[in-house]
Amino acid sequence: MFGLYSKRDVAALVRRLREEYDGALKAQQAAAEELRRENRTLAARVSELEAERGSVADALVHAVADGKRIREESVRAAENGSKETALLIEKCRLLLAKLMQKYPDEEDTAAFAAFVESLDAALGEGGEEDGLDMEEVLAPKKPLDLGKLCKDLGLMEEGE
Repeated sequence: MFGLYSKRDVAALVRRLREEYDGALKAQQAAAEELRRENRTLAARVSELEAERGSVADALVHAVADGKRIREESVRAAENGSKETALLIEKCRLLLAKLMQKYPDEEDTAAFAAFVESLDAALGEGGEEDGLDMEEVLAPKKPLDLGKLCKDLGLMEEGE
């Protein structure tokens, strides 16, 4: 049994096994180092994404708050527009009443009465009349031609 392997054969076998082991160990150490490097890179990327997620969450929270504020402002603006329209119509009614007392038989007074009735009808229907855009009246986009406006409303004749 002792004579099967010589000292030189055993030393060669040990040397060969050690070289194979060293090669396998170096390959494993290199793979482990590569995995550590990749892990550090991925950990850094995760940190970046976490920061971005926080920013996105903050942006969404602000967007929701801004949307709510804009909706509330829109509702208030619509209510104010309705109130302004109602006030305008009420002023027109009062003016019509004064004009009817002073000039009951005048043609212009009758035309203004028809205009006030059309305003009443528009307000009564809950919408604006097709020919009267209150946004355009309250905040015109171009200079107003009052003469043309009066002619369109029938308050002034073409020749005047």
